Amino acid sequence: MNHFFSDLAKRKKDIYWGWVVVFGAFGMLSLTYGTRYCFGIFVKPMFVEYHWSMSVISLGASINLFVYAFIGIFTGRLLDKIAAKWILTVGAVITAFGFASINFIQTPMGLFLSYGLLCGIGTACAGVVVNNAAVGKWFVRKKGLALGISSMGIGFGTMVLTPLAGYIVDHYPWRTGFIFISGVIFVFGILISQLFMGKPNPESLGLLPDGEKAPKNKEDPPISYTKPEKISIKPFLRNTRFWILALCNLVGAMTSMMTFVHQVTYALDQDIGKVAAAFSLGIIGISGGFGKLFFGWLGDRIKDAKYSASLGYLIMALGMFILLNAKTVMGLSLFALIFGFGYGSLAPLMPYLLSDRFGRHTLGTAFGLLIFFVAGIGGGMGPLLGGIIFDVTGAYAYAWKLNMVALFAVSFFILALKPRENPLE
Repeated sequence: MNHFFSDLAKRKKDIYWGWVVVFGAFGMLSLTYGTRYCFGIFVKPMFVEYHWSMSVISLGASINLFVYAFIGIFTGRLLDKIAAKWILTVGAVITAFGFASINFIQTPMGLFLSYGLLCGIGTACAGVVVNNAAVGKWFVRKKGLALGISSMGIGFGTMVLTPLAGYIVDHYPWRTGFIFISGVIFVFGILISQLFMGKPNPESLGLLPDGEKAPKNKEDPPISYTKPEKISIKPFLRNTRFWILALCNLVGAMTSMMTFVHQVTYALDQDIGKVAAAFSLGIIGISGGFGKLFFGWLGDRIKDAKYSASLGYLIMALGMFILLNAKTVMGLSLFALIFGFGYGSLAPLMPYLLSDRFGRHTLGTAFGLLIFFVAGIGGGMGPLLGGIIFDVTGAYAYAWKLNMVALFAVSFFILALKPRENPLE
């Protein structure tokens, strides 16, 4: 018996802490994005009860994304200085408070302040910038696999929470759903942050990325592990590689968020039931999880991960083509399966390509800046643009066509991304 416990302790000691961080990021991303993508389920009930225009409700989602992206600039830079657990804990508390406060709104301003401002700040602290940048600091050779696994949390959370929220809205007052979301992210968000995300990088444990032992001659470390003395955003803003990544991922975020916020309403307009419509978000979560793992894995095994990104955009464009003709549960499910798999490429490949082009130690700063353009402009514009198109045309057909064309275009534009010549050119 003593031998058993000593062997168990030895195995625990041999586990590289980077994989613990991956597990923690998986959990936090499940909570943060599972709850965020539930918002689309509440759009129709709010539309019916308040008689607000679709553009007004969509503006709440757009404000959320813009605030999320703007605050992400600062959380990314902060992550380069302190452990992730404190940023994530604050994020869980603020997000929970934001969702709880939606229960008391009576005007559009209340929606903008609760979901737009508070949830935007909270998810910026508990979202992909902090989690995936934290993971990226622990790996080089297995970076794609690690980011793929952690990013699967986005899909897992969507798969579990959106059908559950759909069930609650179908059987109880819709405000009950927001109370449930608030409690889940408060309790589990704090626990995961404190238990798994306390160590900042492998160097803090005397290790190199991927769990490799530090070299005996510490004055001559491998060049890829050299940490820059000063981190500034100016080199990124002057680099064409950054702007190519920003534009392509901006389109990916715009089309994704437009679709996520409006696809349930579109399905209801096709006489598809509430639970089945909500479950389409869950299918995206499932297929997106497989997509994140696949595209992260593929990025490790091909010459340049930009080809993996190009494939992801093409698959998303195919998904939008299917949605244009989806009039039944089967058609909506097929769209969700295809689109979700392609969408899975975004979360792991954004930090992957940034790390490849700009280095591992600046990843928090670079990722936070990228997310400002991607989620703040692209993601923020998507739901609002979809709402405007619906209000003007009375349908979503032109929105889905716009998404399809834009995704097809960036699938080729991303191929113009050049490799890195030095860490900060």
